[in-house]
Amino acid sequence: MAKTTKLEGVDLFGFEAMLTDDERAVKTQMRAFVEKEILPTIGKHFAAGTFPKHLIPHLGELGCLGSNLTGYGCPGMSSVAYGLAMHELERGDAGIRSFCSVQGSLAMYPIWQFGSEAQKNKFLPKMAKGELVGCFGLSEPDFGSDPSGMRTRAVKDGNHYVLNGTKLWITNGTLADLAVVWAKVDEGGPESIRGFIVEKGMPGFTAREVEGKMSLRASATAELSFQDVRVPAENLLPGSDGLKSPLMCLNQARYGIAWGALGSATACFESARDYSLSRLQFNKPIASFQLTQLKLVDMLQEIVKGQLVALQLGRAKDAGKVTHLMISLAKRNNVRMALEIAREARSVHGANGITVEYAPIRHALNLESVYTYEGTHEVHTLILGKAITGIDAFGA
Repeated sequence: MAKTTKLEGVDLFGFEAMLTDDERAVKTQMRAFVEKEILPTIGKHFAAGTFPKHLIPHLGELGCLGSNLTGYGCPGMSSVAYGLAMHELERGDAGIRSFCSVQGSLAMYPIWQFGSEAQKNKFLPKMAKGELVGCFGLSEPDFGSDPSGMRTRAVKDGNHYVLNGTKLWITNGTLADLAVVWAKVDEGGPESIRGFIVEKGMPGFTAREVEGKMSLRASATAELSFQDVRVPAENLLPGSDGLKSPLMCLNQARYGIAWGALGSATACFESARDYSLSRLQFNKPIASFQLTQLKLVDMLQEIVKGQLVALQLGRAKDAGKVTHLMISLAKRNNVRMALEIAREARSVHGANGITVEYAPIRHALNLESVYTYEGTHEVHTLILGKAITGIDAFGA
Protein backbone atom coordinates (compact mmCIF):
# COMPACT_ATOMS: atom_id res chain seq x y z
CA MET A 1 0.00 0.00 0.00
CA ALA A 2 1.35 3.43 -0.92
CA LYS A 3 2.31 5.69 1.95
CA THR A 4 -0.04 8.65 2.39
CA THR A 5 0.11 11.90 4.37
CA LYS A 6 -2.53 12.63 6.97
CA LEU A 7 -4.35 15.96 6.61
CA GLU A 8 -3.64 18.17 9.60
CA GLY A 9 -6.42 20.34 10.98
CA VAL A 10 -9.50 21.46 9.07
CA ASP A 11 -7.92 24.05 6.75
CA LEU A 12 -8.71 22.29 3.48
CA PHE A 13 -9.65 25.42 1.52
CA GLY A 14 -6.85 27.71 2.67
CA PHE A 15 -8.89 29.40 5.39
CA GLU A 16 -5.80 30.61 7.26
CA ALA A 17 -4.43 32.26 4.13
CA MET A 18 -7.61 34.33 3.85
CA LEU A 19 -6.95 35.95 7.23
CA THR A 20 -4.90 39.08 7.86
CA ASP A 21 -1.79 38.95 10.01
CA ASP A 22 -3.69 40.58 12.88
CA GLU A 23 -6.53 38.07 12.61
CA ARG A 24 -4.12 35.14 12.61
CA ALA A 25 -2.39 36.61 15.66
CA VAL A 26 -5.70 36.76 17.56
CA LYS A 27 -6.50 33.18 16.59
CA THR A 28 -3.06 31.94 17.65
CA GLN A 29 -3.14 33.81 20.95
CA MET A 30 -6.62 32.59 21.80
CA ARG A 31 -5.84 29.01 20.86
CA ALA A 32 -2.83 29.03 23.19
CA PHE A 33 -4.97 30.48 26.00
CA VAL A 34 -7.62 27.80 25.53
CA GLU A 35 -5.02 25.03 25.51
CA LYS A 36 -3.34 26.30 28.67
CA GLU A 37 -6.12 27.79 30.78
CA ILE A 38 -9.41 26.18 29.75
CA LEU A 39 -9.00 22.64 28.45
CA PRO A 40 -7.10 21.20 31.46
CA THR A 41 -9.98 21.93 33.87
CA ILE A 42 -13.16 22.54 31.88
CA GLY A 43 -14.34 18.93 32.20
CA LYS A 44 -14.29 19.25 36.00
CA HIS A 45 -16.19 22.55 35.89
CA PHE A 46 -18.76 21.04 33.53
CA ALA A 47 -19.24 18.03 35.79
CA ALA A 48 -19.52 20.21 38.90
CA GLY A 49 -21.73 22.82 37.24
CA THR A 50 -19.38 25.70 38.05
CA PHE A 51 -18.16 28.66 36.03
CA PRO A 52 -14.39 29.33 36.21
CA LYS A 53 -14.64 32.90 37.49
CA HIS A 54 -10.88 33.24 37.79
CA LEU A 55 -10.73 33.50 33.97
CA ILE A 56 -12.70 36.76 33.81
CA PRO A 57 -9.78 39.23 34.21
CA HIS A 58 -7.70 37.21 31.76
CA LEU A 59 -10.51 37.38 29.21
CA GLY A 60 -10.49 41.14 29.67
CA GLU A 61 -6.74 41.32 29.15
CA LEU A 62 -7.07 39.30 25.93
CA GLY A 63 -9.68 41.69 24.54
CA CYS A 64 -12.52 39.17 24.63
CA LEU A 65 -15.01 41.49 26.36
CA GLY A 66 -16.67 43.92 23.98
CA SER A 67 -14.07 42.86 21.43
CA ASN A 68 -15.39 44.69 18.36
CA LEU A 69 -16.65 47.80 20.15
CA THR A 70 -14.62 51.00 19.90
CA GLY A 71 -13.82 53.68 22.43
CA TYR A 72 -14.48 53.70 26.20
CA GLY A 73 -11.62 51.26 26.79
CA CYS A 74 -13.03 48.65 24.39
CA PRO A 75 -10.63 46.57 22.26
CA GLY A 76 -11.87 47.69 18.82
CA MET A 77 -11.13 44.39 17.04
CA SER A 78 -12.42 43.70 13.56
CA SER A 79 -15.54 41.55 13.36
CA VAL A 80 -13.52 38.70 11.87
CA ALA A 81 -10.92 38.85 14.66
CA TYR A 82 -13.74 38.83 17.21
CA GLY A 83 -15.31 35.84 15.46
CA LEU A 84 -12.02 33.96 15.56
CA ALA A 85 -11.72 34.66 19.28
CA MET A 86 -15.22 33.26 19.86
CA HIS A 87 -14.32 30.23 17.70
CA GLU A 88 -11.33 29.41 19.88
CA LEU A 89 -13.15 30.04 23.16
CA GLU A 90 -15.95 27.67 22.18
CA ARG A 91 -13.39 25.11 21.09
CA GLY A 92 -12.74 25.15 24.82
CA ASP A 93 -16.37 25.31 25.94
CA ALA A 94 -19.56 27.11 24.89
CA GLY A 95 -20.03 28.24 28.48
CA ILE A 96 -16.88 30.38 28.29
CA ARG A 97 -17.80 31.74 24.87
CA SER A 98 -21.33 32.49 26.12
CA PHE A 99 -19.92 34.51 29.01
CA CYS A 100 -18.00 36.69 26.54
CA SER A 101 -20.89 36.89 24.06
CA VAL A 102 -23.30 38.09 26.73
CA GLN A 103 -20.82 40.51 28.26
CA GLY A 104 -19.88 42.07 24.93
CA SER A 105 -22.88 41.72 22.63
CA LEU A 106 -25.80 41.75 25.04
CA ALA A 107 -24.64 43.89 27.99
CA MET A 108 -21.92 46.21 26.66
CA TYR A 109 -23.33 46.67 23.14
CA PRO A 110 -26.71 48.11 24.23
CA ILE A 111 -24.95 50.57 26.53
CA TRP A 112 -22.55 51.45 23.70
CA GLN A 113 -25.35 51.73 21.12
CA PHE A 114 -28.26 53.15 23.12
CA GLY A 115 -26.69 54.57 26.26
CA SER A 116 -25.87 58.13 27.31
CA GLU A 117 -22.30 59.36 27.45
CA ALA A 118 -22.46 59.21 31.23
CA GLN A 119 -23.58 55.56 31.10
CA LYS A 120 -20.87 54.64 28.59
CA ASN A 121 -18.14 56.27 30.64
CA LYS A 122 -19.39 54.77 33.89
CA PHE A 123 -19.77 51.14 32.79
CA LEU A 124 -17.94 50.25 29.58
CA PRO A 125 -14.27 50.69 30.62
CA LYS A 126 -14.74 48.46 33.67
CA MET A 127 -16.78 45.92 31.71
CA ALA A 128 -14.07 45.71 29.05
CA LYS A 129 -11.58 44.78 31.79
CA GLY A 130 -13.94 42.30 33.42
CA GLU A 131 -14.13 44.42 36.57
CA LEU A 132 -17.91 44.64 36.08
CA VAL A 133 -19.98 41.75 34.71
CA GLY A 134 -23.24 42.29 32.85
CA CYS A 135 -26.21 40.22 31.75
CA PHE A 136 -29.18 40.69 29.41
CA GLY A 137 -32.76 40.33 30.58
CA LEU A 138 -35.19 39.73 27.71
CA SER A 139 -36.58 36.17 27.85
CA GLU A 140 -39.30 35.43 30.36
CA PRO A 141 -40.77 32.17 31.70
CA ASP A 142 -43.72 32.40 29.29
CA PHE A 143 -42.14 34.44 26.49
CA GLY A 144 -38.98 33.21 24.76
CA SER A 145 -39.45 33.27 21.00
CA ASP A 146 -42.14 35.96 21.32
CA PRO A 147 -40.50 38.68 23.42
CA SER A 148 -43.16 41.20 22.42
CA GLY A 149 -45.47 39.43 24.88
CA MET A 150 -43.24 40.20 27.86
CA ARG A 151 -44.98 41.01 31.14
CA THR A 152 -42.15 42.95 32.79
CA ARG A 153 -43.29 46.53 33.32
CA ALA A 154 -41.60 49.81 34.22
CA VAL A 155 -43.87 52.57 35.55
CA LYS A 156 -42.57 56.13 35.80
CA ASP A 157 -42.67 57.52 39.32
CA GLY A 158 -40.98 60.90 39.65
CA ASN A 159 -37.30 60.54 38.82
CA HIS A 160 -37.46 56.72 38.98
CA TYR A 161 -39.05 53.84 37.13
CA VAL A 162 -40.65 51.11 39.25
CA LEU A 163 -39.78 47.76 37.69
CA ASN A 164 -41.73 44.54 38.19
CA GLY A 165 -41.34 41.22 36.40
CA THR A 166 -39.27 38.07 35.91
CA LYS A 167 -36.61 37.11 33.39
CA LEU A 168 -35.43 33.52 32.85
CA TRP A 169 -32.46 31.68 31.29
CA ILE A 170 -30.19 34.64 31.89
CA THR A 171 -26.53 33.84 31.22
CA ASN A 172 -24.17 35.51 33.72
CA GLY A 173 -27.19 36.37 35.88
CA THR A 174 -25.74 35.29 39.23
CA LEU A 175 -22.35 36.79 38.39
CA ALA A 176 -23.65 40.12 37.16
CA ASP A 177 -22.99 43.51 38.68
CA LEU A 178 -25.58 44.97 36.32
CA ALA A 179 -28.39 43.73 34.11
CA VAL A 180 -29.64 45.33 30.90
CA VAL A 181 -33.35 44.67 31.35
CA TRP A 182 -36.05 45.15 28.74
CA ALA A 183 -39.49 46.18 29.94
CA LYS A 184 -42.71 47.66 28.68
CA VAL A 185 -43.12 51.22 29.82
CA ASP A 186 -46.59 51.74 31.29
CA GLU A 187 -49.18 49.84 29.22
CA GLY A 188 -48.00 50.21 25.62
CA GLY A 189 -47.39 47.59 22.96
CA PRO A 190 -44.05 46.44 21.50
CA GLU A 191 -43.14 50.03 20.59
CA SER A 192 -43.03 50.93 24.30
CA ILE A 193 -40.22 48.49 25.14
CA ARG A 194 -37.22 50.26 26.65
CA GLY A 195 -33.91 49.15 28.12
CA PHE A 196 -32.84 49.79 31.72
CA ILE A 197 -29.55 49.31 33.54
CA VAL A 198 -30.45 47.58 36.80
CA GLU A 199 -27.53 47.46 39.22
CA LYS A 200 -26.77 44.76 41.76
CA GLY A 201 -27.92 45.74 45.22
CA MET A 202 -30.98 47.70 44.13
CA PRO A 203 -33.73 46.68 46.60
CA GLY A 204 -36.12 44.15 45.08
CA PHE A 205 -33.64 42.85 42.47
CA THR A 206 -32.62 39.21 42.99
CA ALA A 207 -30.88 36.56 40.86
CA ARG A 208 -31.41 32.85 41.49
CA GLU A 209 -29.31 30.10 39.91
CA VAL A 210 -31.24 27.77 37.59
CA GLU A 211 -30.74 24.25 38.91
CA GLY A 212 -30.85 20.87 37.18
CA LYS A 213 -29.65 21.92 33.73
CA MET A 214 -27.67 19.35 31.75
CA SER A 215 -26.34 21.81 29.18
CA LEU A 216 -23.94 24.77 29.51
CA ARG A 217 -23.07 23.49 32.95
CA ALA A 218 -19.87 25.54 33.06
CA SER A 219 -21.98 28.68 32.74
CA ALA A 220 -23.96 30.72 35.25
CA THR A 221 -27.66 30.72 34.32
CA ALA A 222 -30.22 32.58 36.39
CA GLU A 223 -33.77 33.69 36.92
CA LEU A 224 -33.96 37.41 37.59
CA SER A 225 -36.77 38.79 39.73
CA PHE A 226 -37.80 42.44 40.02
CA GLN A 227 -40.21 43.38 42.78
CA ASP A 228 -40.89 47.11 42.93
CA VAL A 229 -37.29 47.87 41.97
CA ARG A 230 -36.81 51.63 41.86
CA VAL A 231 -34.49 52.28 38.94
CA PRO A 232 -33.22 55.87 38.59
CA ALA A 233 -34.44 57.53 35.39
CA GLU A 234 -30.80 58.14 34.52
CA ASN A 235 -30.44 54.34 34.13
CA LEU A 236 -32.90 54.27 31.23
CA LEU A 237 -31.05 53.66 27.96
CA PRO A 238 -32.18 56.84 26.17
CA GLY A 239 -31.60 55.53 22.66
CA SER A 240 -33.60 52.33 23.13
CA ASP A 241 -36.87 52.43 21.26
CA GLY A 242 -39.15 49.42 20.81
CA LEU A 243 -38.48 45.76 20.23
CA LYS A 244 -35.99 46.50 17.46
CA SER A 245 -33.48 47.60 20.10
CA PRO A 246 -33.06 44.24 21.88
CA LEU A 247 -33.25 42.49 18.50
CA MET A 248 -30.25 44.54 17.35
CA CYS A 249 -28.39 43.22 20.39
CA LEU A 250 -29.41 39.64 19.58
CA ASN A 251 -28.02 40.00 16.07
CA GLN A 252 -24.66 40.96 17.57
CA ALA A 253 -24.72 37.83 19.71
CA ARG A 254 -25.92 35.58 16.89
CA TYR A 255 -22.95 36.68 14.82
CA GLY A 256 -20.54 35.46 17.50
CA ILE A 257 -22.48 32.21 17.87
CA ALA A 258 -22.03 31.44 14.16
CA TRP A 259 -18.28 31.49 14.77
CA GLY A 260 -18.43 29.82 18.18
CA ALA A 261 -20.30 26.79 16.87
CA LEU A 262 -17.42 26.19 14.48
CA GLY A 263 -15.16 25.92 17.52
CA SER A 264 -17.33 23.19 19.02
CA ALA A 265 -17.45 21.36 15.70
CA THR A 266 -13.67 21.59 15.28
CA ALA A 267 -13.03 20.30 18.81
CA CYS A 268 -15.30 17.31 18.19
CA PHE A 269 -13.76 16.54 14.81
CA GLU A 270 -10.22 16.70 16.17
CA SER A 271 -11.15 14.47 19.10
CA ALA A 272 -12.86 11.92 16.83
CA ARG A 273 -9.97 11.83 14.39
CA ASP A 274 -7.33 11.41 17.07
CA TYR A 275 -9.36 8.79 18.93
CA SER A 276 -10.07 6.80 15.77
CA LEU A 277 -6.36 6.67 14.95
CA SER A 278 -5.41 5.37 18.39
CA ARG A 279 -8.37 3.10 19.19
CA LEU A 280 -7.71 -0.48 18.06
CA GLN A 281 -10.48 -2.94 17.24
CA PHE A 282 -10.06 -6.18 15.29
CA ASN A 283 -6.29 -5.55 15.44
CA LYS A 284 -6.37 -2.23 13.59
CA PRO A 285 -7.31 1.39 14.28
CA ILE A 286 -10.99 2.14 13.77
CA ALA A 287 -9.87 4.95 11.45
CA SER A 288 -9.09 2.25 8.90
CA PHE A 289 -12.77 1.28 8.58
CA GLN A 290 -14.81 2.83 5.80
CA LEU A 291 -17.73 3.79 8.05
CA THR A 292 -15.46 5.74 10.39
CA GLN A 293 -13.78 7.49 7.50
CA LEU A 294 -17.21 8.44 6.12
CA LYS A 295 -18.05 10.08 9.45
CA LEU A 296 -14.79 12.02 9.50
CA VAL A 297 -15.19 13.15 5.89
CA ASP A 298 -18.74 14.36 6.53
CA MET A 299 -17.52 16.30 9.59
CA LEU A 300 -14.68 17.97 7.71
CA GLN A 301 -16.90 18.83 4.75
CA GLU A 302 -19.43 20.65 6.92
CA ILE A 303 -16.77 22.46 8.96
CA VAL A 304 -15.11 23.79 5.82
CA LYS A 305 -18.44 25.08 4.49
CA GLY A 306 -19.16 26.66 7.86
CA GLN A 307 -15.76 28.38 7.88
CA LEU A 308 -16.42 30.00 4.51
CA VAL A 309 -19.89 31.15 5.58
CA ALA A 310 -18.55 32.67 8.82
CA LEU A 311 -15.64 34.39 7.11
CA GLN A 312 -17.83 35.93 4.42
CA LEU A 313 -20.28 37.01 7.12
CA GLY A 314 -17.46 38.67 9.04
CA ARG A 315 -16.12 40.45 5.98
CA ALA A 316 -19.64 41.74 5.25
CA LYS A 317 -20.02 42.94 8.83
CA ASP A 318 -16.71 44.78 8.74
CA ALA A 319 -17.76 46.40 5.45
CA GLY A 320 -21.10 47.49 6.93
CA LYS A 321 -23.02 45.26 4.51
CA VAL A 322 -24.25 42.52 6.82
CA THR A 323 -27.99 41.82 7.05
CA HIS A 324 -30.07 40.04 9.66
CA LEU A 325 -30.86 37.37 7.03
CA MET A 326 -27.17 36.60 6.58
CA ILE A 327 -26.76 36.31 10.35
CA SER A 328 -29.81 34.05 10.68
CA LEU A 329 -28.57 31.73 7.94
CA ALA A 330 -25.08 31.52 9.42
CA LYS A 331 -26.34 30.88 12.96
CA ARG A 332 -28.86 28.31 11.73
CA ASN A 333 -26.40 26.46 9.51
CA ASN A 334 -23.38 26.43 11.77
CA VAL A 335 -25.13 25.46 14.98
CA ARG A 336 -27.07 22.62 13.37
CA MET A 337 -23.90 21.44 11.66
CA ALA A 338 -21.93 21.54 14.91
CA LEU A 339 -24.62 19.65 16.83
CA GLU A 340 -24.72 16.89 14.22
CA ILE A 341 -20.92 16.66 14.25
CA ALA A 342 -20.84 16.47 18.06
CA ARG A 343 -23.32 13.61 18.04
CA GLU A 344 -21.44 11.75 15.30
CA ALA A 345 -18.10 12.34 17.01
CA ARG A 346 -19.54 10.93 20.22
CA SER A 347 -20.41 7.73 18.36
CA VAL A 348 -16.84 7.41 17.09
CA HIS A 349 -15.70 7.32 20.73
CA GLY A 350 -18.08 4.49 21.57
CA ALA A 351 -18.76 4.06 25.28
CA ASN A 352 -15.85 6.36 26.13
CA GLY A 353 -17.72 9.13 24.35
CA ILE A 354 -20.26 9.57 27.14
CA THR A 355 -17.60 10.73 29.62
CA VAL A 356 -16.26 14.26 30.07
CA GLU A 357 -12.77 12.88 29.54
CA TYR A 358 -13.50 13.37 25.86
CA ALA A 359 -14.92 16.55 24.32
CA PRO A 360 -17.89 15.44 22.18
CA ILE A 361 -20.55 14.73 24.81
CA ARG A 362 -19.85 18.04 26.57
CA HIS A 363 -20.07 19.95 23.30
CA ALA A 364 -23.15 18.00 22.21
CA LEU A 365 -24.96 18.88 25.43
CA ASN A 366 -23.88 22.52 25.22
CA LEU A 367 -25.00 22.80 21.62
CA GLU A 368 -28.50 21.71 22.56
CA SER A 369 -28.76 25.09 24.30
CA VAL A 370 -27.01 27.00 21.53
CA TYR A 371 -29.46 25.43 19.06
CA THR A 372 -32.27 27.03 21.05
CA TYR A 373 -30.99 30.35 22.37
CA GLU A 374 -30.58 33.68 20.57
CA GLY A 375 -33.42 32.63 18.29
CA THR A 376 -34.35 28.96 18.06
CA HIS A 377 -33.49 26.97 14.95
CA GLU A 378 -37.18 27.19 14.02
CA VAL A 379 -37.30 30.98 14.44
CA HIS A 380 -34.36 31.44 12.09
CA THR A 381 -36.10 29.09 9.66
CA LEU A 382 -39.19 31.32 9.72
CA ILE A 383 -37.08 34.48 9.30
CA LEU A 384 -35.52 33.02 6.17
CA GLY A 385 -38.79 31.51 5.00
CA LYS A 386 -40.46 34.91 5.14
CA ALA A 387 -37.63 36.42 3.11
CA ILE A 388 -37.89 33.67 0.49
CA THR A 389 -41.68 33.68 0.11
CA GLY A 390 -42.80 37.07 1.35
CA ILE A 391 -45.21 35.26 3.69
CA ASP A 392 -44.98 35.75 7.46
CA ALA A 393 -45.51 32.29 9.00
CA PHE A 394 -44.88 33.41 12.60
CA GLY A 395 -47.85 32.31 14.65
CA ALA A 396 -49.41 30.47 11.69
